[in-house]
Amino acid sequence: MPPKLPPLNTLRAFRSAGHSLSFTLAANDLNVTQAAISHQIKLLEQHLDQPLFERGNRSLELTKEGHRFLPYVDQMFDLLEQGLTQINSQPSNATLTVS
Repeated sequence: MPPKLPPLNTLRAFRSAGHSLSFTLAANDLNVTQAAISHQIKLLEQHLDQPLFERGNRSLELTKEGHRFLPYVDQMFDLLEQGLTQINSQPSNATLTVS
């Protein structure tokens, strides 16, 4: 049985923080608070039972596990965006008749 997937918001927070290496910049990117990003990252790390970031004094770095996981998260979001583009570019031929 495959592992249970983490919540989408935790993955969005991880992706943004992983690229910016800043919870503050990730918060600005996602229009949430820095505390919300920190909370989402903590939830994801608990879900995976792996630390994804090394937190230092005014510094943030991805762990080895974080570096390995980030490309998969990027690919997942890229595929979702491609799917949404595909769906939105196809005109709908379905007609709904209400009587």
